[in-house]
Amino acid sequence: MAGERSADDIQRDIEKSRAALASAVDQLAYRGNPKRLVEQGKQSLKEKARSPQGKAVLGVAGGLVVLLIIRRIRKH
Repeated sequence: MAGERSADDIQRDIEKSRAALASAVDQLAYRGNPKRLVEQGKQSLKEKARSPQGKAVLGVAGGLVVLLIIRRIRKH
């Protein structure tokens, strides 16, 4: 029969599937690594803070914090 495969063909297919699955699992483990995600998030925030818009937001937020501190000190 033309549709029959040899044991070697089946074994090769199994090995290819196993290698593809191992690669997919490794990629998922890398993408889901909490330490890497935290580091990537920190890097992204640093880049945003260095932009002109980020500097403006940080300046305004800092100014608000200073005003709130002064207001609280004056109430006491």
